[in-house]
Amino acid sequence: MVSTYRDGDPFPGVVGTTLADSTPSWPMSPRPAAGAPNVVFVVLDDVGYAQLGCFGSDLDTPTFDRLAAAGLRYRQFHTTAMCSPTRAAALTGRNHHTCGIGGITDLAMGYPGFNGRIPKSCAFVPAVLRDEGWATFAIGKWHLCPSDETHVAAPRDRWPLGQGFERYYGFIGAETSQYAPDIVVDNSPINFDPPDDYHLSEDLVDQAISMVDDLRNADPTKPFFMYLAFGACHSPHQVAPEWIAPYRGQFDDGWDAWRARVFDRQQAMGIVPTDAVLSERPEWVPDWSTLDDNERTLFARMMEVFAGFLTHTDAQLGRLVDHLEHTGELDNTWIIVISDNGASAEGGPFGTFNENFLFNALPHDMDKTFSLLDELGGPNTYGHYPWGWAFAGNTPYKRWKRETHEGGIGDPFIISGPGIPDSELGAVRSHYTHAIDIGATVLDACGVAMPTVFHGVPQEPLAGQSILPSTLTADAPEHRTTQYYEQFACRAIYHEGWKAVAFHSMGIVKYEEGDDANTPFDQDRWELYHVAVDPSETDDLAAADPVKLRFLQDLWFREAGRYGALPLQSARGFAMGRPHAIPERDLYEYRPGAIAVTEDIAVNTKLRPHRVIATIEVPDGEPCSGALLAQGGRFGGFALYVLDGVPHYTYNFTGLEQTTIAATTVLSPGRHVISFESIPDHMAADVTLSVDGVNVGAARVPRTALFRFALHGEGLCCGYDDGTPVSDLYESPFPFTGTIDRVVVDVGGSPQRDTEAEFRHAWLTQ
Repeated sequence: MVSTYRDGDPFPGVVGTTLADSTPSWPMSPRPAAGAPNVVFVVLDDVGYAQLGCFGSDLDTPTFDRLAAAGLRYRQFHTTAMCSPTRAAALTGRNHHTCGIGGITDLAMGYPGFNGRIPKSCAFVPAVLRDEGWATFAIGKWHLCPSDETHVAAPRDRWPLGQGFERYYGFIGAETSQYAPDIVVDNSPINFDPPDDYHLSEDLVDQAISMVDDLRNADPTKPFFMYLAFGACHSPHQVAPEWIAPYRGQFDDGWDAWRARVFDRQQAMGIVPTDAVLSERPEWVPDWSTLDDNERTLFARMMEVFAGFLTHTDAQLGRLVDHLEHTGELDNTWIIVISDNGASAEGGPFGTFNENFLFNALPHDMDKTFSLLDELGGPNTYGHYPWGWAFAGNTPYKRWKRETHEGGIGDPFIISGPGIPDSELGAVRSHYTHAIDIGATVLDACGVAMPTVFHGVPQEPLAGQSILPSTLTADAPEHRTTQYYEQFACRAIYHEGWKAVAFHSMGIVKYEEGDDANTPFDQDRWELYHVAVDPSETDDLAAADPVKLRFLQDLWFREAGRYGALPLQSARGFAMGRPHAIPERDLYEYRPGAIAVTEDIAVNTKLRPHRVIATIEVPDGEPCSGALLAQGGRFGGFALYVLDGVPHYTYNFTGLEQTTIAATTVLSPGRHVISFESIPDHMAADVTLSVDGVNVGAARVPRTALFRFALHGEGLCCGYDDGTPVSDLYESPFPFTGTIDRVVVDVGGSPQRDTEAEFRHAWLTQ
């Protein structure tokens, strides 16, 4: 019999002088035991504890309800209160600070628990499974590499294929348009021009089904691990009208009444204990009855959009589940569903048609949003609902995403799979569970251990523990007695049924008098709850039991030091102080047709004097058109372009107003230099458009963006405008039909060298 071995192990055969005195042995890839299970790990985004039907909602979620009926719901599942940290914890089985993901990767800090770079000592569970013979697929949102490594010149070791996945289709950042997304295939961003009637969630499930079918055509029995991370229901809340229409009028009586009905259903379902108390609505969330007619109309519509968005997501997951059932895969597939944090309050008190207002520290424009009432959910809006609906979506809990009260960290969790006894199907479990337990559970279900050394790197021990024993019986002992939390300096600690929690302001928005990000941390007020009997944190026992509170505070600091949750910092900018991945310079040159440059490394023109110079050649015949340089899109950005032969410049301020300058004559065939110069004046700017050195128009841009054109996506493009168009005068991708030599952006300041004159002379005299 000829032996086999793993590649890298010592050769077990014999190498003699000739074949006659030699014994072969073949290196073979590992293969799991017959019957090894598949795993589908589904992550929803910004879906609150109470927003799935099987967790008490009246939203239509038949697929999630079906999975709950065929599996188990855990009513005390917890996350980290933010997306990147929860994903890192779930996929590695380690605490988020151990992974360097103390917050979202965009807001990294220069300390080990917060630098946004998951160390190789925290190997991903799919990487371990891949090495044991599983196929590994990632589809959808990633948001697990540093924001300065999301561009095409970046290393890829923290992209999905660098963390154990063999195939990837999705978007790398925090969010993207559902209608015009930024798409990465494996390790390559692509110029993506979506077809008519496109929706990202539908595309992601199409890709998921295709990956399974591709695998089965090649290997009918190889198990797979699939990470399916929807962009839904993170903003922008976008879905076609036919998904919104069934909810017309359903939320007209507001979030207070909706919340009360949900709480009743939760208690009837056993999701919330019958002796629990519904937490009070805080003063900063308005009483629905005090709103005026326009506010109630607008806010109800925003919730209708969200509801349609979630139901549409459920339907897409249903297509995958149906396909697995039809092809015989479902009975041997573990399906795990979580949300990454509580419902999001990033829409502020009034909601918005453009969530990017938040990232420029701007108040939402209620009038503009109301004017777009009938377009909410469509491609002309980038919407988010008001925080009253976020509060209701986290029923019965307090607060929301980003904070460590239960509304931020308490989330829905469903698990179904081949090991759950029939007698337990549909049950609700009360075991205290955390995102770190997901990775440990997946390994346990697959019969694989996390190695102590992986690819030569000693590994951090798993912080998570498998929940499989509790899937067999409700009487299984608690697997987790202690868990710490930290997010934006909001802190909490759970221990044996008790929880201490302290809120600290981020500084972006103040809920009430006294909220201040600069408040010393030792002056934050700690609350104490016996959450085993008071899960909604309604009875603060801090004054009644100071000894218990002090014990838990001390325990928090021990756990924080153990896992790297220090130093405390609440007001975090976009990785402020981080050295630039690519050295800044005075001149940036861009070549036509290349992949869009992400905003993190593109030239920063905000509040800076700058000049954009395009050297082009116009062909004979019909007047040419197309973008020369564009950054951003429909919800904020700028573009230099030619329309029907006439040079134009447009500045789009957050989708509220567009300032456009147009020349008066059509470009003649031949070479030209098209440029504009922008001189900031506080938050405004004076802009001049020039053709071949002659000023052809000027305008004052009354308001300009302070920080970002977009949180993610809508990068800087040369020769086209990807995603959504900056100007209403054209449609993306709007490729330039002439020839672009190059486009240069000069941010060296004025009055320095006349870069435009130099380029004009070089281009026009060749």
